[in-house]
Amino acid sequence: MNYWTQLSIEYANQRNYLDDLFKVYPMAPETIRDINEKKWAAVEDAFQKADKAELLKAILKLDLFPIKDSYVAYFKRDPSAVDRNPETVSRLYGRLIELGLHEIYLRASLPKETNRQIGPLFSRWLQKKTLGVDVLADKEFLASKANAVLAGSDDQLKAFAKKHLRYQGQKGLDFVGRFNGKYVVGEAKFLTDFGGHQNAQFEDAKVILRDRSVKAVKVSILDGVLYIPGKNKMYSYVAGHREEYNILSSLLLREFVYQL
Repeated sequence: MNYWTQLSIEYANQRNYLDDLFKVYPMAPETIRDINEKKWAAVEDAFQKADKAELLKAILKLDLFPIKDSYVAYFKRDPSAVDRNPETVSRLYGRLIELGLHEIYLRASLPKETNRQIGPLFSRWLQKKTLGVDVLADKEFLASKANAVLAGSDDQLKAFAKKHLRYQGQKGLDFVGRFNGKYVVGEAKFLTDFGGHQNAQFEDAKVILRDRSVKAVKVSILDGVLYIPGKNKMYSYVAGHREEYNILSSLLLREFVYQL
């Protein structure tokens, strides 16, 4: 097992791992979504007029549709389909009328899912200079030879790595840094559970480790349930993966980059 993976497992199981991890991934209190007044007025108007198509069109303009239905996504992508599919509209209209205006409003203003809050948090943590170095835009980053972290979106980091580090991957990167003269690239994920979307996130994070073209130290900066010992896909992988694959917690990233 990779040394840093072993340390991460030990950290997660012997110390106040979750308490410390909250500094990297602080989950905001759940707050309801704001609904635009004009958009809601259109919903109310169509509801009172019992106009099926207009009600559906108005609700589709809200950030969150109040019922789960496999056909809603199609209408969101192509609102013009509302006028061509009266039977589907009638079916959805019946469910909306059954809910009533008050319940429609409550459901449409539900908080964002926790997983959707996670994305930018790792970058914000780096911006606080938690690794003890400056976070620089690409021009300043290239102009210096000192230890530094590259600032930017995941697509900007990917573009930099493609241009300067021969990165061939199609996915954006969460981390590009330079320490002791060595470049480091990686992806960061907080895996909150097993199965489904989280397994897909885990697979995404592993891709960078297998990229032999990139001229940099590669790292998967992973946190969450994967460090819980047990018969699950994530732990089995991290406990048995190749030693040269750097998989580690964000809480050990500082120690990792300084020992390069």
